[in-house]
Amino acid sequence: MKLILTQEVSGLGAAGDVVEVKDGYARNYLIPRGDGIRWSRGGEKTIESIKSARASRALRDQDHAVEVKAKLEANPVNVAVKAGQGGRLFGAVTVAEIAGALADTSGEQVDKRTIVVGNPIKSLGAHQVSVKLHDEVSASVALNVVAV
Repeated sequence: MKLILTQEVSGLGAAGDVVEVKDGYARNYLIPRGDGIRWSRGGEKTIESIKSARASRALRDQDHAVEVKAKLEANPVNVAVKAGQGGRLFGAVTVAEIAGALADTSGEQVDKRTIVVGNPIKSLGAHQVSVKLHDEVSASVALNVVAV
């Protein structure tokens, strides 16, 4: 089945791409989650609007991405969360919490979909996350998870 992706799907493509996937994957996963819509001949306008929205959300150019990378990597970011005894968290640190802490620390708004957390963060202390700022620019950010 041909689909137009409305959001980036890892291993498949970016928003605005036309991809061919198995029918079950499209019907049961991508379409219900809103990650894709069925392709049609009239979908060219949809593709153009999705690509223009993606371009407006992306950082304007690589030079600006390098500046943001320098700001993010300059200082460790403190993320305050609720924790129990022994430093165990109630749940895990979410990418939304990380994005908020990054905005507070650096003053730059970072889209939460660009933050990559390797393993779920479920303990206090120092952790590393990656932020994909541009196609060629990725920042490695040091997080300090502290109890409230």
